[in-house]
Amino acid sequence: MFGLGMILFALLVAALGSLIRPDNTKDADQQTLQIATQKPGFTAKFIKVRKNKEIEDQHFWNLMFFGGQENAFRMIPITEYEFKGSDIVVKEYTGSEKIKGEEIPVNMADVLYAIDTDHQYIEDGQGNITFHVLNEEKKTMSLKELEQEVMASNIVEKTYYLGTDNHGRDLLSRLMSGTIVSLSVGFISVFISLLIGITLGAFAGYYRGWVDNFIMWLINVVWSIPTILLVIVMTLAIGKGFATVFIAIGLTMWVEVARVVRGQVLGVREQEFIEAGKALGFTSVRLILRHVIPNIMGPVIVISAANFASAILIEAGLSFLGIGAQPPMASWGSMVNEFRVYMTTDMAFLAILPGICIMLMVLAFMLIGNGLRDALDSKSFDDINAAG
Repeated sequence: MFGLGMILFALLVAALGSLIRPDNTKDADQQTLQIATQKPGFTAKFIKVRKNKEIEDQHFWNLMFFGGQENAFRMIPITEYEFKGSDIVVKEYTGSEKIKGEEIPVNMADVLYAIDTDHQYIEDGQGNITFHVLNEEKKTMSLKELEQEVMASNIVEKTYYLGTDNHGRDLLSRLMSGTIVSLSVGFISVFISLLIGITLGAFAGYYRGWVDNFIMWLINVVWSIPTILLVIVMTLAIGKGFATVFIAIGLTMWVEVARVVRGQVLGVREQEFIEAGKALGFTSVRLILRHVIPNIMGPVIVISAANFASAILIEAGLSFLGIGAQPPMASWGSMVNEFRVYMTTDMAFLAILPGICIMLMVLAFMLIGNGLRDALDSKSFDDINAAG
């Protein structure tokens, strides 16, 4: 139940994506270099300065999974601010109390709106300012109104509960973004391995003869090659990137599934109901799809849970080596590699936290596999492998 709870929680985090992350940008890649490598619980004050372009609001569905919303503001960390006429003058945070930040004057209209730069700000001398907004008619607001709106909407405080990485990104958001990478690689690679493994294993066990001999020869050849080495070779041949990772993993994990399926089919094909089906004139394809495979799915489900855990580990290893998911996509393996240099410092949590995430996810799927084995009363893994 602990494993099931962990998996359901991870699925929820992955599915909701940027909707629930503190940093809702795509891949949680909002970088603020001034606040790089800050410890958990760090709080900073920011002024949000509107980017001088129109930012389209993403639909709800575009914010889920791998989606995200481009930030419409530049986030400038500050220590203090004051209003001077139509400007707000901020003192930039540098990350060190010894180094004083420079004072930056920003027009309040620029802070609040995307401005049409072909027009000038016009002050009437009575505390009002007129300016043009992109794709809108000109606005006239009093300086007092501008000050109140800036203070209410554009001066904010953010707390980084797990600190920030060496690029000033929210570590909690990066870890949450990495969840969808690990789960999607697991799901798709296991699906590919099941599709190939069940097909070849069922044909080998049902038809036997030269079909069985050829498929077993192919299984033994692939089996003799170390999995991680084969995945690396295939990834380098296909090309680096997230999309090729699950293809490479799926094309190397099918052999174990095929061996298990073959062993189970060899026993099921001798049952009386298969003989009855043949007597009734059912085709071999119908017997395999509708009568053989449904009766062997227990062990296949159990081994799929173990393969899911293996896929997560392999993806983390590939990303650690730099041939898995590519930046700026968040991957727990690449995060461990990127921050391993901090292991001997007081910032070791940057590498430890993604490592803990990998460990918990693998543990959850192994516990689920053990639970399914008991619930389905299937054979032990040793018995399954012996039958293969």
